[in-house]
Amino acid sequence: MLNFEQLSGQRDDHLVEAEPGHKLLKQVAGALSTMREAAAEDDVSLDLVSSFRSFSRQLRIWNEKWHGLRPILDEQHQPLDPQLLGESEKLFAILRFSALPGTSRHHWGSDFDVFDAKAIHNYEQPFQLISSEYEPGGPCYGLSQWLDKHAAEFGFYRPYNGQNAVAPEPWHLSHKQSSDPLPRLLEKAPLQKLIECSEIAGKESILEHLDEIIRRYIQLEQP
Repeated sequence: MLNFEQLSGQRDDHLVEAEPGHKLLKQVAGALSTMREAAAEDDVSLDLVSSFRSFSRQLRIWNEKWHGLRPILDEQHQPLDPQLLGESEKLFAILRFSALPGTSRHHWGSDFDVFDAKAIHNYEQPFQLISSEYEPGGPCYGLSQWLDKHAAEFGFYRPYNGQNAVAPEPWHLSHKQSSDPLPRLLEKAPLQKLIECSEIAGKESILEHLDEIIRRYIQLEQP
């Protein structure tokens, strides 16, 4: 079982290299490889966008969004003006699409994002990793349909399915057996200490709402 430093993305010694630039748990890498082979037989390309993401990487993403250096999106994937948002509004707007550093499922090695590189190659518009690209008319719609039918056969599911506070992410897959026990292990006390000791933007608001963040964005309780 993972310790807190592994759960929070501060260490990656629990992972193996699934392919150059991408680390996963050993059992997840094996299941992904098998699923890829099956997809290829159906002429579907299943390629990694991202896999393990460290705490420092997630922290950089978070801080850039908080300070307006990366867009904060609304539910229609349109940019919000951070200057018009209060502290709490900004916090939950960011959490809709980006995990709090230390809590991202990408820290664990059980989760990863996928796309169809072959389909993207023939796509006329810039690929943005948004839901419409996995819907009818989008370049990854065929991949999404294939995953609907077959992902569970290889032990994978989509945790961000629109049934919780996180925006739907049809590209995000989780290895159920590996990930299911982990949210309960991510306890408040060490997470609070990590946030307090980090150079994270919006720290006061994060700490004020930490119980709610754990409940809605880590444990994924339905509203």
